[in-house]
This record gives sequence, C-alpha cells and structure tokens, in this order.
Amino acid sequence: MAVSIRLRREGALNRPYYKVVVADSRSPRDGKFIELVGTYDPKKTGHNSTLKLDRIEHWIGRGAQPSDTVRSLIKKNRKAAESVGPAAL
Repeated sequence: MAVSIRLRREGALNRPYYKVVVADSRSPRDGKFIELVGTYDPKKTGHNSTLKLDRIEHWIGRGAQPSDTVRSLIKKNRKAAESVGPAAL
C-alpha cells in the first residue's frame, strides 16, 4: 500500500480550510484517511498551520511520501520550532 501525506479540503465555498492527513494514495482527496496529523488555513496570515511533526516523521520513516505543499508546510513548521526551541531554554 502506497501511503501519502496530503491535504484534505474542508470548509465552505470560498473559505477553504485543509486538514493534513496520512492516506492511501489510491483513495480520493476527501475520502478515507489513516491518520489526521495537522491543519492548514491558507486565508489566515502569519503562522497558519499546525502539524504533529513527531507523527509525520514516523510516517515518513515508514515510507509515506508528502505532497509538495505538505513538504513546504513541514519545512516552515520545523523552522518555527527551531527558532522557538532555543529561546525556551
């Protein structure tokens, strides 16, 4: 089974809201998924996504392929986590 990490569209017309899910690559965009690992709100300014980076790393370690958009969200969230991390110590 080929697993992908991708966006699932939710929200009203002209007000998109996305959930980041781990799903079988053969299932439809808004169909069944294995696990919910985050959210993304493109209409919100600033930091507009929340991700469970530990679960995403788990799935990538198991062979899941993130989509291009999810890959960029992971990169942004890692950068934000690194900038907050040393300041908290």
